[in-house]
Amino acid sequence: MKQFLTVSAAALVLCACSRLANVGQEPGFTPIDDPSTSSGLSVAPARAALAVPPPPQIRQGYARSSLWNSGPASLFGDRRAQIRGDILTVVIEIDDEAQISNSTSRNRSGSENVSVPALGGLPQLIDRELPEGASLSNLAQLNSSSASAGDGAVQRNEQITLRIAATVVDVLPNGHLVVQGNQEVRVNFELRDLQVAGIVRPEDISRRNEITYDKIAGARIAYGGRGQITDVQQPRYGQQVADVLLPF
Repeated sequence: MKQFLTVSAAALVLCACSRLANVGQEPGFTPIDDPSTSSGLSVAPARAALAVPPPPQIRQGYARSSLWNSGPASLFGDRRAQIRGDILTVVIEIDDEAQISNSTSRNRSGSENVSVPALGGLPQLIDRELPEGASLSNLAQLNSSSASAGDGAVQRNEQITLRIAATVVDVLPNGHLVVQGNQEVRVNFELRDLQVAGIVRPEDISRRNEITYDKIAGARIAYGGRGQITDVQQPRYGQQVADVLLPF
């Protein structure tokens, strides 16, 4: 028991020391080449995709009676994201509202009465030997009653409007693009972090090189932050541990 208390106290002290080191300091930005954001890579997937040299461009011939070629670099060419390392804009406009209300009610009652008024004269003979007030004419009587009621309601309203630039980090064999984007904005002592990732079809990308979030398969959108405001909105570690361990 003493060892457990010692280890717990040491863990709390280390945790407190790590938090005390950030007192009075702004939250730091995540490095662009943060290995923790990748899967076994030395750099982030978005950074690795940008580091890949672009494929050599084939010189496009001019159409007859035209001053412009039809290649991607031309004035009228397709400038949408197509290959690994390209950048496109993800438009996030979430305006969801849901309201659910459920109500249940149940009531059940039962009654059982067992008596032996006549059985070849035996009940009368037995009643003579029974204490006063006891009789087989009312041998057993059972009553039961149960009732339950439930009422539940869910009301949710979310509204988010954001725009973020994402990088094509991979091109799947079927031609779909894997995109990933990260944006951090620090205001005073609070840092807001926006992350988006998913799979898009090239044909869903608009001519303005934009795609809406509802066209991203397996979309992962995270919008949060860290800093002094987020810190005071979270309960203390001891309170969180107590909420998990205490049975009441």
